[in-house]
Amino acid sequence: EAAVGRVDCLACACCCKGYSPWFTGPDIRRGAAYLDVKEMDFRQAYMRTDEDGDYVARSQPCPMLQPDNTCQIYEARPSDCARFPYTDENVFFKKPKLTATNAQFCPIVADVLAGLGI
Repeated sequence: EAAVGRVDCLACACCCKGYSPWFTGPDIRRGAAYLDVKEMDFRQAYMRTDEDGDYVARSQPCPMLQPDNTCQIYEARPSDCARFPYTDENVFFKKPKLTATNAQFCPIVADVLAGLGI
């Protein structure tokens, strides 16, 4: 919690610049509705399918990232984005490889790990 207060995510936006969330079916429906486009058009414009068959952002940085580091669909953003950096979830400890990867680009994750002496 303290780490979140010390980091200005809009000044950083490294998660949006080098990380792609998974877009679930509800995420795609919500994003498409927010932009008032058809789901298929939303997927074609912004998504690609990764090696696991999941929908992820077509490009890096995320195509939803605006020049001022805000998100074009913030109010309808994918649940993966809303949950990031997962510091208040059990995934933070249950998936140490993911957490270590996230610490490489997210100062909040790095700060939390440092505070834990990890």
